[in-house]
Amino acid sequence: MRSRILLSLALYTAYAAAVPAVGPTVKLDSGTFVGTSSGLTQKFLGIPFAKPPVGDLRFRLPQPNAPYNGTFDATSFGPSCAQQSVDLPIVSGLTGDAVDYIVNSIYGQVFPDSEDCLSINVVKPATATPGSKLPVAVWIFGGGFELGNPNIYDGGVIVSRSIALGSPVIYVSMNYRLTGLGFLASKEVKAAGVGNLGLQDQRQALRWVQKYITQFGGDPSKVTIWGESAGAISVSLQMLANGGNTEGLFRAAFMESGAPIPVGDITHGQKYYDSIVADTGCSKAADTLACLRTVPYASLKAAINKTPGIFSFQSLNLAWLPRTDGVFLTENPQVLVQKNKVANIPYITGNCDDEGTLFSLSTLNLTTDAQVENWVKTNFFPGVTDAQINQFKTLYPPDITQGSPFDTGILNALSPQFKRIAAFQGDGVFQAPRRWLLQNTVPTNPNVWSYISKRLKALPVLGSVHASDILNVYGGGEMQDYLIRFVATLNPNSNSLLSFQWPKFDLKSRQLLVFQDGLIPLTLTTDTYRQDAMNLLTTVSLENPV
Repeated sequence: MRSRILLSLALYTAYAAAVPAVGPTVKLDSGTFVGTSSGLTQKFLGIPFAKPPVGDLRFRLPQPNAPYNGTFDATSFGPSCAQQSVDLPIVSGLTGDAVDYIVNSIYGQVFPDSEDCLSINVVKPATATPGSKLPVAVWIFGGGFELGNPNIYDGGVIVSRSIALGSPVIYVSMNYRLTGLGFLASKEVKAAGVGNLGLQDQRQALRWVQKYITQFGGDPSKVTIWGESAGAISVSLQMLANGGNTEGLFRAAFMESGAPIPVGDITHGQKYYDSIVADTGCSKAADTLACLRTVPYASLKAAINKTPGIFSFQSLNLAWLPRTDGVFLTENPQVLVQKNKVANIPYITGNCDDEGTLFSLSTLNLTTDAQVENWVKTNFFPGVTDAQINQFKTLYPPDITQGSPFDTGILNALSPQFKRIAAFQGDGVFQAPRRWLLQNTVPTNPNVWSYISKRLKALPVLGSVHASDILNVYGGGEMQDYLIRFVATLNPNSNSLLSFQWPKFDLKSRQLLVFQDGLIPLTLTTDTYRQDAMNLLTTVSLENPV
């Protein structure tokens, strides 16, 4: 009797899983995916776009999924990819509250996680049909290549607003492998040709979009890739792959707080690879990479979690990030930009004013000029010259009135050196790479726009903090409308005379759109601030890629 009851329960569970509740459906190959409806939109979530990268497929290039067959429940997001453990800087009061909010909403660990995580999500207008040929916005989330998941971003608000604007779009988001599983780096990885797997996952997701987005009502020839932070860096690196050949996967790009970063050869990550090999007992294996494919997932994650995270003392000198692997990235990304080996497509790029504050809270123990200068030399630029350090001391002085949060005078100085370090990190990792991209591409690309977000400047210590402009998109701000129009028409501007016109960026006027607080929410400025300082950081970065 007991066995019959268990068998009945098993059959019922299998049936319930195979046949989800009635909802909108889409046909892919011979498979039927059942999603959900919400107002004027429909969502199809957690669709696998590649074979599970588990077992022998761990640390290998993503493999296309087999043709779909059967009925699938597409009503919930898939599990996140493996997340790096987070040790938050200890900050109290209003600053601590702000840090907790930003980290938990943007950089918080997302569970459950799994190696079997390569899924994609589509949000469409309910009225879209396979013949609608709507433009497509593909979102790549951020999180320092160590954290994140699509499920903390509601693509429904983008699609709903696009319908209201009369320019309906399709929204797509995807998972990609993170941390050591997505960005393992070493001579062994280079020899096997399996570097930058997270970027390769994104590329495979874009191929999936080309194959299937028509079924949702999208036009595969009208895809815009869009991301923030690590997602924006990813977008920029997708523009550099294959010498700038997009393979027809996208026609435009939108980058929030991210541009091609100065990274060196993939062997620069050798110490982290060796650490994981040692911690998982693979040191004596003849083929350490093959051994790592056999390590239990929990053990591998535990070893990865011992490596520095994004809020560690070394901060934005990340343990896990894209590096030059000879396959996806053939050279330092900034050198590729300099050689104009970048997709010549319309793009938008911008920054928050105080990009570095959030990532400088772990360095509050650096209180003297000598300590900061030594930290810069050892952590970021081991080959820096004495002359360059002297320039650094002049261009990034310990004067708290010149530090970040910028334009806040003597306020927000958590330590004597905090605002100085924040200015250096924000410029070096975010602002200077954006300017370098503009400087080298605008002469041959007339369809470029750029911005600076100075909103939330009154936020204690953090100011116009990294990731704050996400609120201007997913929270229904002006940037949301600019994004939708750009995806739809390759121009962020409206034809309405009442709409603030965002001028194209050129090297003569260097006009940036400014999002700011107060009664005048939009204005223009010139992209000439801290010019000598950023030029120094670019020069030193090109000579000392991380």
